[in-house]
Amino acid sequence: MIGWLIVACEIGFWVIILAGLVTRYVLKKKKAGALLLMLTPVVDLVLLTATILDIRQGGEAGFVHGLAAVYLGCTVAFGHSMIRWADERFAHKFANGPAPEDKPKRGTAHAAMERRSWYRHLLAWTIGSGLLALMILLIGDAQRSEALQQWIMRWAIVLGIDFVISFSYTLWPRPEGKRA
Repeated sequence: MIGWLIVACEIGFWVIILAGLVTRYVLKKKKAGALLLMLTPVVDLVLLTATILDIRQGGEAGFVHGLAAVYLGCTVAFGHSMIRWADERFAHKFANGPAPEDKPKRGTAHAAMERRSWYRHLLAWTIGSGLLALMILLIGDAQRSEALQQWIMRWAIVLGIDFVISFSYTLWPRPEGKRA
């Protein structure tokens, strides 16, 4: 059930964003659009509540419970930037806003962007791992929460790999004049 709820929450997240942007730019109702965009955290609260309730009912924590924590960490850390990305494109297409700027692909600006992205990843990991630790405490049994412990460790490895890649551009930035 939690797996399907994660899918539903992801779809709901984007439906709420789309509804907010359409309301803001197509229907020209800025306040109503902003209100809809502010509802996106409700999706996270629904998933968090359902995941905790499922765990509290005594089942063994599995892959999808860990995925729910990862999803929540990522939406908190990256959600605002995803909404901003979509908002810039909607403003350009429907409200004669400026064209969205391309991401830097070379030089120190690219290196700075990669570092900022890693810091967001670190925030996502911290939030997700905190939720995983909370679920582990709620379960109170190492065997029943083993899948959650594995999520923390595997995600830490991914975070470490991302660190090496992201900060490598600081040490060896792509040259400004050459194409990568």
